[in-house]
Amino acid sequence: MAFDPAVLRAGLAVVERRADQLTAYFYAHLFAHNPGVRAMFPERMEEQRDRLLAAITHLVQRLDDPERLAGYLAALGRDHRKFGARPEHYPAVGASLLATLRRFAGNAWSEEQEKAWTEAWTVISRAMVDAAAAVPAGTPACWQAEVVRRRPAAPDVTVLTLAPDRPYPFTPGQYLTLCSPRVPQVWRPFSIGCAPRPDGTLDVHVRRVPDGLLSPVLVDAVRPGERLRLGPPLGTAVLDPASRRPLLAVAGGTGWAQVKSVVEELARAGTRPVTVLLGARSDADHYDLDAVRALVERYARLEVVLAAPADGAGRAEAVALLHAGLGRLGDCAGRDVLLSGPPDLAPAVAARLAALGADPSLVRHDPVPRTLDRSRPATAAERFLQPRDVAWINRTELA
Repeated sequence: MAFDPAVLRAGLAVVERRADQLTAYFYAHLFAHNPGVRAMFPERMEEQRDRLLAAITHLVQRLDDPERLAGYLAALGRDHRKFGARPEHYPAVGASLLATLRRFAGNAWSEEQEKAWTEAWTVISRAMVDAAAAVPAGTPACWQAEVVRRRPAAPDVTVLTLAPDRPYPFTPGQYLTLCSPRVPQVWRPFSIGCAPRPDGTLDVHVRRVPDGLLSPVLVDAVRPGERLRLGPPLGTAVLDPASRRPLLAVAGGTGWAQVKSVVEELARAGTRPVTVLLGARSDADHYDLDAVRALVERYARLEVVLAAPADGAGRAEAVALLHAGLGRLGDCAGRDVLLSGPPDLAPAVAARLAALGADPSLVRHDPVPRTLDRSRPATAAERFLQPRDVAWINRTELA
């Protein structure tokens, strides 16, 4: 790699304080010089602009790890086929990116910066173009999928069962992106909430995001019979199929979907003990518990523990409960670990896992105890914190 990643990071630090202006200028420049590209983007660009600088930063941070970068860019190149991205689009994006950085860096821009960013974009774009070109003939850029069932799972969560128009080759633990014709060109990622099924259907768990463009449509409006577009499967938070180590999965919210797909797959063989720590913002936020209990009943080596703070408590308390749960589990050495949930979940529990002996190379992810009030029934959170009365869902409880 001829360019110095430190030069790129220094250049990014100069312009990122003007992120809103920078991203608006980038897209204005791109569309003005390449009018045909505009149709590849959603009508409302607010969220798209917010994502641009984050995507650039993500790439720059990975430049020090060529192996991880190569895998990430290959997946990105294959995925961008769904937008209709062609080789000639990449130089256009690079030109607009350089024009934008040059403008907003001002006097801080230098020949060294110009050279580094030009070389970096050449490496990035070549990897993405090559990955797209290497996709086997006959592999679709995206799949059409019919909604065959919608199941409200919580006030703000809906589980959609989809039937792709052709086999969808995913591995448990992966996620997909999808798009609805109700909001064209708005793609969002969702974990696949089941192991592969004989009939080819799959589930996605969707939580309504306030002011979101797509999730409110999926939760409230989409009905059976409608068709959605699916991008190719993505993500590397999958388990080593040869491993026989015990699995510890820590999930928050709809992160349960990813964990559920992995546990369903492991239940078929039944050879590995699995412990799932399932966190939520409140008791009411725990959803899909019938499926949780069904899995526990079916898989004798599975134990699930629910952790949720009292209704209305903040996220900090939810994180504290997850830490408490990990402490109750004890030594994490020799376990595979899967983390799934909000973007801050993995950083929030990583240090705790390390302190409990978890091997960082075995951890997979894609980014206050209180006194009981005996005058009322204990919540799931309080039961969880009891030294001798943890809220385990296990075969004994089912009996």
